[in-house]
Amino acid sequence: MTGVPNTRLCDLFGLAGWSKGELARLVNRQAAAMGHPQLATDTSRVRRWIDMGETPRDPVPRVLAALFTERLGRVVTIEDLGFVRNGRAGRRKDAQGSGNPDDLPWAPDRTAAVLTEFTGMDLMLNRRGLVGAGAALAAGTTLSSAMHDWLRTDPALAQDAPYTENPLHADPAGYDRYEAAPIGSQEIEALERSVEVFRAWDAARGGGLQRKAVVGQLNEVGGMLAYRHADHLQRRLWGVAANLAVLAGWMSHDVGLEPTAQKYFVIAAHAAREGGDRPRAGEALSRAARQMVHLGRPDDALDLMKLAKSGSGEETLPRTRAMLYTIEAWAQASKGNGQAMRRTLGEAEDLFVSDRGDVPPPSWMQMFDEADLHGMEALAYRTLAEHEPSAANIAQGHARKALELREGGRQRSMIFDYISMASACFIADDPEQADRYARLALVSMGETSSHRTWDRLREMYRLTGHYSGYGKIDELRREIRLALPNSPSRKARAVEV
Repeated sequence: MTGVPNTRLCDLFGLAGWSKGELARLVNRQAAAMGHPQLATDTSRVRRWIDMGETPRDPVPRVLAALFTERLGRVVTIEDLGFVRNGRAGRRKDAQGSGNPDDLPWAPDRTAAVLTEFTGMDLMLNRRGLVGAGAALAAGTTLSSAMHDWLRTDPALAQDAPYTENPLHADPAGYDRYEAAPIGSQEIEALERSVEVFRAWDAARGGGLQRKAVVGQLNEVGGMLAYRHADHLQRRLWGVAANLAVLAGWMSHDVGLEPTAQKYFVIAAHAAREGGDRPRAGEALSRAARQMVHLGRPDDALDLMKLAKSGSGEETLPRTRAMLYTIEAWAQASKGNGQAMRRTLGEAEDLFVSDRGDVPPPSWMQMFDEADLHGMEALAYRTLAEHEPSAANIAQGHARKALELREGGRQRSMIFDYISMASACFIADDPEQADRYARLALVSMGETSSHRTWDRLREMYRLTGHYSGYGKIDELRREIRLALPNSPSRKARAVEV
């Protein structure tokens, strides 16, 4: 007991709207449902948790996490409640502080436990039809400061931190956990193939349709990681976890679950590093940076990109480094830093062409090809055109090249290219061309489940306002309003049907 209030638990308790007595009754009921009928909590104990900073014994933190997750409609973890997980190596100096709310970085056994708990809670929300929302994104500086030294050191599973207590079991967390058991190379190969299937589906159709399946698969892998396999198998299993966590994060971002997405990107970075794959850890953090730019927080993105680039290590292939530079350039463009953006894109181009291809790219980089390079350049120049209209013409050239190079199965990327092209045409005062590409984007959107495409479409719709009264564009504006989710006209049409 610390003697000071648990401010995190207090804040969540206030959001939930329970009384202390009501929460005590819910804890007893939920604990019984989770297989702990002997647990008996009363109002005075709840008061000590909240007002005196007392940390309850297991399984109460997990029970509370489940209750708050269901009540608030978003994933709430043990750390979110201000509790320190049992068995953790060390203890943070300020358990209630906000400087490093998740006590990053994590030891390997804790990474597996957090992974399993978080995915279990996420699946619970899916099963009960709830929508995750309301949590805050961690600042880029917070994440980069907490993880900087850890990510740059050489990973070693046996040396990062000792496995606590029984090494065959991580913290029992979340729902649907099974006893940890060994698996072999054939099972891991099957998991690796499933990642490729999920990745292809995401690129073609967006994150909405398969997100639950990816989260479920990741939850299973978390259970497998609770068993300490031979090092070569354990590294591959961490690699599967990293790939699935990146996909879960990207799909969550794609459907607007932003804090959930960020948590998965952090989990992915941890899993990749525990598997000895620092370039993969850097790429996972670059996803969090892309998320920040999309949300209008380029400074946070630049903080994360510094960590992603410095932490990736010297073994990072030139093409991977080129991809990292394109994200940094997009963030610079968002800030209107044209000179820095152009310089960074130049470095990306040089790195891309310097990759001789003699070393096969990792599976997670095979989606970044020449079309993607031009697509990112188009996006960066289109973004800069908001500050420097002359950049719109260059954006059009890159978008056109990206569309020429796009291969089949990359529907979402093609939609982004169409929107970049249309937006650049509007800024360059070419509404005829803009109308053509905007309609191509609209036609394609019905085949995907990506909220990000709608976000970009809204940005383009804003640009159409300069052409009100222009016949074709007025019709386009009406079609966009009708197509956008939560559009009043769309709802009215649904009611009529």
